[in-house]
Amino acid sequence: MHRISFGARERAADVGVSCLADAELLALVLGTGNRGEPVGVLAQSVLEELGGVEGIARAGIGELTSARGLGPARGARVAAATELGRRAFAASSRKDGASMSDPSTVDAWARPRLVTLDHEELWALALDGRNRLRAARRIAAGGLHGMHVLPRDVLRAMVREAASAFVLVHNHPSGDCRPSEEDVGFTLRVVEAARALATPLVDHLVLGAPGYTSMLEAGILK
Repeated sequence: MHRISFGARERAADVGVSCLADAELLALVLGTGNRGEPVGVLAQSVLEELGGVEGIARAGIGELTSARGLGPARGARVAAATELGRRAFAASSRKDGASMSDPSTVDAWARPRLVTLDHEELWALALDGRNRLRAARRIAAGGLHGMHVLPRDVLRAMVREAASAFVLVHNHPSGDCRPSEEDVGFTLRVVEAARALATPLVDHLVLGAPGYTSMLEAGILK
């Protein structure tokens, strides 16, 4: 197997990984190429096949492992590196103490985790008394309606996290950030159920590419 050239490693040490091209970064993650195919060539081929770094972030582990030339071990390595990046960004957002009552802050937290997915995920962000992030819980994956999500699913998670208030956020893989009628209906049912527990829903964001819709800013929530 062709191992990664020392040039990419040296460039990473000299100028930092942020200065490396996408193919160089992927080659560092892969580590080795295939017989007759250097790792840099393999990395470029994978990027082209999957649609660049955005396509890699959107791909599930099954798609990665079946990409030409990768296989289970290297596909899992790429999936793990992508998930580490998402978790690092989420952790840094959680520590900065920013108010999650600001939709742009919610968008900054959720976008790296959700916008590249090829399926819908609904997350509930538990807030403390100052509207700072206390905890984040994924409530459902695969689509709000396909998962048959109920308001009690959200509220049960928020009670467990001792939330003073909470924010909902979900993505539209189509890229259209306009909430559907079903999105609005579900949100209003959550508002009513949350009122009984005195744990208010602050906002519900729908993420698209590249924008988002805040139901609070849109006047759907009062």
